[in-house]
This record gives sequence, C-alpha cells and structure tokens, in this order.
Amino acid sequence: MRPYALSIAGFDPSGGAGILADIKTFENHKVYGFGVCTAITFQNDMEFEGINWVSVEKIKKQIDTLFRKFEISYAKIGIIPNLNILLEIIDFLAAKNPEIQIIWDPILQASAGFAIHNKVDKKQLLTICEKLTLITPNIPEMEALVPDMQVKKGAEMLCHYCPVLLKGGHRDGAPIDHLFGNGDQAEIYNGERIEGEIKHGTGCVLSAAVVANLALRQPLFNACRKAQKYVRGFISSNESRLGYHLKDYHLSIAN
Repeated sequence: MRPYALSIAGFDPSGGAGILADIKTFENHKVYGFGVCTAITFQNDMEFEGINWVSVEKIKKQIDTLFRKFEISYAKIGIIPNLNILLEIIDFLAAKNPEIQIIWDPILQASAGFAIHNKVDKKQLLTICEKLTLITPNIPEMEALVPDMQVKKGAEMLCHYCPVLLKGGHRDGAPIDHLFGNGDQAEIYNGERIEGEIKHGTGCVLSAAVVANLALRQPLFNACRKAQKYVRGFISSNESRLGYHLKDYHLSIAN
C-alpha cells in the first residue's frame, strides 16, 4: 500500500500550483495524495486576479472527513488567509494525529505579485513554528516573516523553533537552498540555474516533494535534497511556465 500525504492548499485553475500541483507531485513519488481546499483562486500561469477563501469551518470539515477513514501522518499547508487560521488548522491536525508531521509553505504573495498577507505577528509566528516539522520560505517570504532581521539571521533565529529550508531561487546567479536546523547548523544544496521561462508553482512542488519523501520514510535532510533535485527536473521539463510531472523522469534525477 502506498503511504498517504495531505495537501491543505488553494485551487489553481491552471494546475501549476496549489492542490493540483501537490497531488501531481505526490503521485509521481508513488504517494497517495489527499487534498483539502483553502481557497478558490482566479489565476493562470501569468496572472493572479483574486481569491475567495474557504471558511475555516469548511476546511476543518474536509480534514475531519478524511481522518475518519484514513491514517494520515504527513501534511503540507499552503495558502492560508492569516496566522490565526493557520494555527487553528495545525492544532486541529495535531488533535487528529499527535504524531503528524506538518510542513508550511508560507505563501505570502502570489508569483504574479498579488499580496496575500500584509503583516506577520512575530510572537504568533514562533508559536506556529514550534508545532511544525519544516517551513519552506523563499527569500522575499523570509523578509516578510522577519522584516526586522537580515534573511540569514532570520532563518537562524527561526530554526531554533523548527527547521527552515530557505529557497534561494530569487537570488542572482546559481540558486542555493539552505537547510537551517539545530541552532546555527546549515546544510547547502547547490543547483545550476536553468535557462528559460520561470516556472509557475515551483515552491508548491518543492514543499510537496519534501512531504512525499518524508512519507517514504526519508530523513529530513535526504527529503530536502531529493525534493530540490525533483524540482530541477520539473523546471527543465519544458520551456513554458507550466512544468510537466513526467512519470519516473524526475525521480531518476532525485535518486
């Protein structure tokens, strides 16, 4: 039987990000994916026109229905309207399964530039991080999460509460991802910048790939390493902004 993984995220009609991208990623890792919808977005691979949020009561009802039938131990959370609801969902998941591992992909702004969150309460952020297995911000997201600190210092501070996979794709030059954990320790993942269109939904695919690898019983370091390689395959799959999840192709790169 395949392991289970849960995506709690938004619906992107283009299929490039959100729940659809997560489920494709899970499936390509031979992990059975469940999806809970947090929002209906109005977007394609180039434009983000708006968002309708699903109420927290309906989000929790979706989760409750799944947990009544299935034993789910791995989850990722994507787009969420605010930290209060994020914390409520995390606590709800933990009540269903105290051992559940949760990754948060802190989507604070859509790739088309639409702002999701305007302000982050630092004390609440730290409370949330204490309950997580991993957080996967990119550089602009880290700047928004800890605006009073430099990016690296912010990651080093947050990793005292949970590991931080800091995505380096927004840097000039070669993208370098850092995994911060156990205080100041940092593991570096180097990748070559791939020419062509910037792919829509790479952050979603990366966090979903980490969850999938955790569900496959990989330790966190290996899960992050394999996920980064999977995303490289996704980015290089074609020249458009919508990447392909090619059967066995990305996994051959990740191994």
